[in-house]
Amino acid sequence: MTKLKAVPEESEAQAEGGSEERTYEELLVNLNPIAQPLASRRLTRKLYKCIKKAVKQKQIRRGVKEVQKFVNKGEKGIMILAGDTLPIEVYCHLPVMCEDQNLPYVYIPSKTDLGAATGSKRPTCVIMVKPHEEYQETYDKCLEEVQALPAPL
Repeated sequence: MTKLKAVPEESEAQAEGGSEERTYEELLVNLNPIAQPLASRRLTRKLYKCIKKAVKQKQIRRGVKEVQKFVNKGEKGIMILAGDTLPIEVYCHLPVMCEDQNLPYVYIPSKTDLGAATGSKRPTCVIMVKPHEEYQETYDKCLEEVQALPAPL
């Protein structure tokens, strides 16, 4: 005789209901004290769209080590940092590097959402989106809004 797996229907419903995305306000609770300038909800959505387009064209740098290497080489783009990364010592030197290189950077509330925007299940604390002609209009809009954000103290 074969064994049948008993799959309770209630747990499936709970799993589907429990996987709801957290709201922007709920994500702001976990922010680091250095997460300035912070993207608004609208800008965050635009950045996610730009990241998704950049991933298709392979015009993205992901992770502290890779981003730092290419910033030192002089590569240009928008740096997007996750505001809920702990410990902050992991990436607190990157905004200073951006300011030295005149690169725009912005914080968004969630590293899991940042990783998901790249098509990965793994959370990512920093991404650099490079310009490309395929999504230049979206990139330019994001760049303009990021540069309009107030500079941190």
